[in-house]
Amino acid sequence: MRHITRRSALLVAMLLGLLPATFAAEDRSILVASTTSTQDSGLFEHLLPRFERSTGISVKVVAQGTGQALDTGRRGDADVVFVHDREAELKFVADGDGVRRYPVMYNDFVLIGPTADPAKVRGTRDVAAALAAIQRSRSPFISRGDRSGTHQAELRLWKAAGIDVTSAPESWYRSVGQGMGAVLNMASASNAYVLSDRATWVNFGNKGDLAVLVEGDERLFNQYGVILVNPAKHPTVKQALGQRFIDYLVSPQGQADIAAYRVAGQQLFYPNANAPRG
Repeated sequence: MRHITRRSALLVAMLLGLLPATFAAEDRSILVASTTSTQDSGLFEHLLPRFERSTGISVKVVAQGTGQALDTGRRGDADVVFVHDREAELKFVADGDGVRRYPVMYNDFVLIGPTADPAKVRGTRDVAAALAAIQRSRSPFISRGDRSGTHQAELRLWKAAGIDVTSAPESWYRSVGQGMGAVLNMASASNAYVLSDRATWVNFGNKGDLAVLVEGDERLFNQYGVILVNPAKHPTVKQALGQRFIDYLVSPQGQADIAAYRVAGQQLFYPNANAPRG
């Protein structure tokens, strides 16, 4: 039997008259498929009340890895996707699943590891060299392994280091298929190295004996984009409401709200909606 999504079921119910005719008009809410980093960092707790107060539009967030969030958009089970894998985002639009990609903000990835630093990578700005040292020392490394933007960035960095961690992974490298918070908890418990977005790391409470060991390499740049799911493919997409959320994020007010979000005095995201290649 063909799989019926939540949105398909809702549309069928409306057509059959099983829902009030005023339901669609009264439902001023949207669903945003986004990354675990925007959720775990606390950014949405900062942004969404401001957006909802000014527009009356409520936002429900489904926090997933970027790959999963884009899949949710492809099924028409979200109105907007807000993710961080530029190549995958551009393909999403090119395939007709999204209307237009807007750059929103950036931060960076950092290489986290135990303060004892068995691979001796602390202080280097060359993340590929650091990963090669971790591999040589067989120091434990935990990968998200979940097709998230962070996971895809990690795989690109291993490739830059000339190391294939996917063909025959060794015991020191664990791919766990979990979100960023869960992976940081695992790394804290096992004193392992891990790649994290900085915002989630700063907001993470269970740091244990871990610390930022490698940062500042330009390859650690982490760009976020937002896309309206294509209503031509998925008629249940709330085009007008979803676009208002996008318009807020890239507006001067939304960009100022993003810049204002801080944890322990540290700015976690840097708005760049006007970046030509963001």
